[in-house]
Parts: sequence; C-alpha cells; structure tokens
Amino acid sequence: MDALVLLLTLAALLAVGMPVAFAVGLSAVVGALWIGLPLEALMIQITSGVNKFTLLAIPFFILAGAIMAEGGIAQRLVNFAYLFVGFIRGGLSLVNIMASTFFGAISGSSVADTASVGSVMIPEMEKKGYPRAYAAAVTASGSVQAILIPPSHNSVIYSLAAGGTVSVAALFIAGVLPGLLLGGSLMLMCMLFARRRGYPKGEPVTLKAALKISMDALWGLMTVVIILGGILSGIFTATESAAVACLWAFFVTMFIYRDYRWNELPKLMFRTVKTVTIVMILIGFAAGFGAVMTWMQLPTRITEFFTSLSDNKYVILMYINILLLLIGTLMDMAPIILILTPVLLPVTNALGIDPVHFGMIMMVNLGIGLITPPVGSVLFVASAVSKQNIETVVRNMLPFYGVLLVVLALITWIPAISLWLPKLLGMM
Repeated sequence: MDALVLLLTLAALLAVGMPVAFAVGLSAVVGALWIGLPLEALMIQITSGVNKFTLLAIPFFILAGAIMAEGGIAQRLVNFAYLFVGFIRGGLSLVNIMASTFFGAISGSSVADTASVGSVMIPEMEKKGYPRAYAAAVTASGSVQAILIPPSHNSVIYSLAAGGTVSVAALFIAGVLPGLLLGGSLMLMCMLFARRRGYPKGEPVTLKAALKISMDALWGLMTVVIILGGILSGIFTATESAAVACLWAFFVTMFIYRDYRWNELPKLMFRTVKTVTIVMILIGFAAGFGAVMTWMQLPTRITEFFTSLSDNKYVILMYINILLLLIGTLMDMAPIILILTPVLLPVTNALGIDPVHFGMIMMVNLGIGLITPPVGSVLFVASAVSKQNIETVVRNMLPFYGVLLVVLALITWIPAISLWLPKLLGMM
C-alpha cells in the first residue's frame, strides 16, 4: 500500500501536467508523510543528493557542449566527416551519422546533436535529393550515439543514481564500442537505402581542401582528446576533464574559430545555468524520492518480483528492456535514470549482471525513448529543425527503430561489447 500511494501520486501529478522535477519532489513529500517520516529527514536526503563533487561534471560538460554547438563546430565536423564517407553512394546520410559521432563526443547531448548537426545536414540532404523527413529521421537516430559516447551527461547521472558505486570513467569508456556499433549499424542501413533508392554519391575532395578541412576540425576534436586522454592517462578525473574541456571549448570558439560574438555569451551562460538548475532540482528531488522508496522497501519487493518470474537472467533482462522502452516513451531520460536505477540495480546485481553493463543497457533503451512519441524530446527537435510534422518523421523512423532494437539486443546479450574496453584498460 505504501508503494502504491507513492507511485499513484507521481502518476497523478504527471497526468495533470506538473513538471517532472516538482512531481517527483511532491510525491516524495506525500510518501514521507504517509509512512510517518519526518520531513526534516527527507530534506537531508534532498540536499545530500546534490552535494556531490561528481555532479560538477554536468554543468561543465553542458557549457562546453553549448559553446561548441553555437560556435561553428557543427559545420566543421560535417566537413570533416565528408572526407571519410562523402564519396560513397548515399554519402550525405553517412556524413550525417558520422558527424553525430564526432559531435556527440564533444557535447554529450542528443538534443544539442540533433539541433546542431540537423540544421546543417537536413537542408543539404534535401538539396541533393533526399526526402526532408528521411533526413530528419537519419539525424534523430544518429544523435542517440551522444548518450553512449563519452562525455555522456547521463552516464554521470547514472553513476550518481547508483550511489556512486559505478565509476564515471568506466561508464565513459564502456560507451565507446556500443556507440560505434550503433553508428555503424545505422550507416549500414543507410547504405542499403541509398543503393535501393538511388541516392547520389558526393563529389571527391582535393588533397589541399582535405588538409584544410582536417586542420580546421582538429581544434574542435581536441576536446575529445582532452576528455578521454585526460581520464585514461590519469591526469584528470572525469570532473576535472569536464572543466578543462570547457576552457578549451571557450578558447577554440572565441579565439580560433571566432564565429561567435562576445555579446552573445551572457545569453548562452543564462541558458546553460537554466538547464543546469533544472537538472540539479530534479537530481535533488529524485534523491528524496529514492530514499522514500528505500524506506518503503520498494527495491527489495521489485527484486523479489523479477526473480520470481524466471531464474534466467537474460529472460529477466528482456522484461526490464520492455519496461524501460515503455517508460522511455512517457518520460524524459534523466528522471527515469534517477528513479529506476535504485529500483532495478538490485535486481541486476542479484542476477550477477555488471552494473556498468546494465548502465549501457539502460542508456540504449532510454535513448530509443528520446526518439519515440509521445514524449521524445529529440524527435520534437528533429521535427522542428526539418519543419516536418511528427507523424511524417515517425513513419520514416520505423526502419531505424528496427536497427536500434537489434543493437539493444546485442548490447543486452553480449556483455563484452560494453565491458571489454574498460577491462582492457584496467578500469574494472
């Protein structure tokens, strides 16, 4: 009955349109009052939830991504990706996905990826004969890579939701191969579509132009080297690498590329602070919500429920995948991670599933939710950038959903895709 009151309160508040962060916080208050928990104890949990050094990585990564997104990096990464795959039939769709790979390794945000790469690639693809809705579908599905490829903000949030027991650095490195697998699978499908539909090849680039494009893009790509190189070498922690990457992004944007005006910086800072504030409020309230769930012994009950369904961990993972896919269509990614990780992690731990592996499973599931109606934020951005209605974009997304589900199955049932690289580098 305790858990029912908590969950029904949350569902009712979301149903009437209350913002997710406040719905989570108010549900925690109702749950605490129901079980007789002093509100002072709940407030301690809420403040403790945001009083963590690791969380400093989030504002730094968000700011670095925002600076690079608005400072001309997207066009340069598109040009750089063109050197590798632009000459292939259907090359612009491949360039779109590869540019998302590069940009995701800088921004860590699927929404920023879709907005930045999409604003460059969707008009260009339409000009070369690709349907605009198809270009939007390619952009949206390719941007899911940003959730997996470091530096993913959501990996930091997952580490926090797991109680700090999972290393952010291990999650970053674990996301590399799943992200590349996702991007490669989407590119393969785009090549098949290009051959079947007769999409054009791109023009070859001269050696002189290729060198100029590479040098121009190198400044932005150094952000990736700073983040991963600093973490792997042990020079930086994940949080410190975020701060250094932020400084580098500012230097490159304002002094190297110089496509961004100084008088626009205050507006960018305001938008970044607004985003970070929303995230931090959500994290704090979710910490209180999770504490109330723990006091109600909800994680223990859910663990017993799942383990009673089957003794095969892959069958249970299938059930969890279905649950995450369904919830991912109804809520945004961050609140789901914060609410469900403390609930589902005991289940997967009881089955002997590595928490880093489960983190990748959760990321892919919820990444699919970002491009799935009715609450797919990335889908909405792709629709807005392409000026196509949601229904048209979703119809073009159907084959991409199929590829994403296949990738999800591979990542779920082949743990080595996620764990091989962290183990190789001695992070596990």
